[in-house]
Amino acid sequence: MENKNVHILTQTPSLANHFVAELRDVHVHGDSLRFRRNLERLGELLAYEISKTLPYREVTVTTPLAETKTLLLAEQPVLATILRAGLPLYNGMLNYFDKAYSTFVGAYRVEEEHTALQINMEYLASTDLHDKILILADPMLATGRSLVKSYKGMLRHGKPLQVHFAAAIAAPEGLAYVQEQVPEAHIWLGALDDHLNEKAYIVPGLGDAGDLAFGPKV
Repeated sequence: MENKNVHILTQTPSLANHFVAELRDVHVHGDSLRFRRNLERLGELLAYEISKTLPYREVTVTTPLAETKTLLLAEQPVLATILRAGLPLYNGMLNYFDKAYSTFVGAYRVEEEHTALQINMEYLASTDLHDKILILADPMLATGRSLVKSYKGMLRHGKPLQVHFAAAIAAPEGLAYVQEQVPEAHIWLGALDDHLNEKAYIVPGLGDAGDLAFGPKV
């Protein structure tokens, strides 16, 4: 899919392919620690790639021998994630943007037989977003509705200057919905998969990221 605002790590072979492969692999799914760590490592790679597009300023650094000039981030972004599944991906980004402020959203899908998929958002703790660079991380971009509803809920705390959405895996349907609803967003993916199934799960996907990272819900 050709779009200058969409960036897919696994389109160019790299270590990202290894991390995504293990996230998918049923033989690794019993190891929650490794699953979380692979999401975290993917978050680090996504943060690094995003950092190449951000504004920088020149500063002077004093070494034991001399002064030298270098470029540093003009400002730290705000990192946001959707609880609970987004935490490992967010942690990876926080490892790199280690001075960033954070925003947290509690949103989840309500799946009832014979009814349309609903998204409930019951929690939002946000820093000021006015004229900030916002990076919203969610491991699975399936329908895109949780991501969009969370982002629009955040706007009560200010309109960001730039918006970046980051996901480990996305479905084309969700990607298209996000692009339609938030056309200004830059979208960063580990991989873009084939389709959504009848239950709105990504295929081939990896299963339920929250359950695999933290245990099954009851």
